[in-house]
Amino acid sequence: MLKTSDLRLKDVVDLRDGRRLGLINDLEVDLESGRVRAVVVPGSARLLGLFGRDNDYVIPWEHIKVFGVDCILVELTS
Repeated sequence: MLKTSDLRLKDVVDLRDGRRLGLINDLEVDLESGRVRAVVVPGSARLLGLFGRDNDYVIPWEHIKVFGVDCILVELTS
């Protein structure tokens, strides 16, 4: 079983290019079915955070490929 607190401690890595996207910040949950629909990873900071952030990565649950010990491997679409 995987706890949400465990999810927040794992790096999210894109399988296509090996890029580290960050840590999970939020989950999108379908309240009717009780299923997680997507995970949300905040976008990277622009110029030391002074000019905000890029758009968040909303990664559908189906695009998560592996839950590893240290990281979560995902496959982002273009």
